[in-house]
Amino acid sequence: MSVENLVRQSSNNDSKGMLTISACDKQSADTMALFSDEVIGSLSTIRDYIRYAMSCFNQANIFYGHGTDNPWDEAVQLVLNTVHLPWDMSDVVMDSRLTLSEKEHILSRLKSRVVDRVPSAYLMREAWFMGLPFYVDERVLVPRSPIAEMIENGFQPWLQADPVTDILDLCTGSGCIGIASALVFSDANVDLVDLSKDALDVAAINVEKHHLTDRVRLIQSDVFESVTKQYQVIVSNPPYVDAKDIAEMPQEFHNEPQMGLAAGIDGLDIVRTILAEARQHLTDDGILIVETGNSWEALERAYPEVPFTWIEFEHGGHGVFIISAAELDQYKAQLS
Repeated sequence: MSVENLVRQSSNNDSKGMLTISACDKQSADTMALFSDEVIGSLSTIRDYIRYAMSCFNQANIFYGHGTDNPWDEAVQLVLNTVHLPWDMSDVVMDSRLTLSEKEHILSRLKSRVVDRVPSAYLMREAWFMGLPFYVDERVLVPRSPIAEMIENGFQPWLQADPVTDILDLCTGSGCIGIASALVFSDANVDLVDLSKDALDVAAINVEKHHLTDRVRLIQSDVFESVTKQYQVIVSNPPYVDAKDIAEMPQEFHNEPQMGLAAGIDGLDIVRTILAEARQHLTDDGILIVETGNSWEALERAYPEVPFTWIEFEHGGHGVFIISAAELDQYKAQLS
């Protein structure tokens, strides 16, 4: 069922079931009134609550970027997940009336999203990456890396190694990049590395979820400190947010673990270490892929002689470079 269909089809229930959005439309309304018993008495159906959520999101001017990019998708995702319904269910279910406990649960989540600016992925305990579901909570960043597109394409046309037997996901967080890679490269062993034990505990949940305990290993390490082998592919979405961006980020990002975001004044604290040490953990035909986000300009200024290859993504995203083992050898002096 498309979001567009939800927009076009307003609830046709009786007056009790008609959507009440006056509280959301009044700029002077007390925010807490948006989640009162009066709202519960005025709204009845799934469609009502999706519309109401969208209106509240618009009034509160929440930030989108943790799985959706607009209020309708955010509302559909949050409401349907709350009542344990799939996104692609029959549209006839949209006009089903909700129980009191379901209404209360939806409003509780809406309150957390609007007042506390908690990303919906944390409220749902779920995020999607490369079309795959992952468990997430406040111990890890919400997956959103454009590297998913590269994984889905088998890292082509840059990956020359054949066969691919070993992949490293450095700064793994939820494990989404490494797990997705393991599913694409079905004969490869994958190591998930993170300094945070909390993050590795979440990654372990996802390894189990995707039935990969036989091929995916978890390692607690400060970058490469406890890594002892070589890989054909090292892929990393490390902390890369500079001090200026950290200070200016919307509140939603401050509900994520700052350890996974902040990387010094220029955002390159971890990236510098990766560039200096990656070669010894790559096979001769290996490649290094690193996301740097908005810090890509700082990286180019820091290493003006290094020819980073910047990936252009079909589905959006920027600031991801790829560099080969041979290039790391060639520019060893500049990267050390």
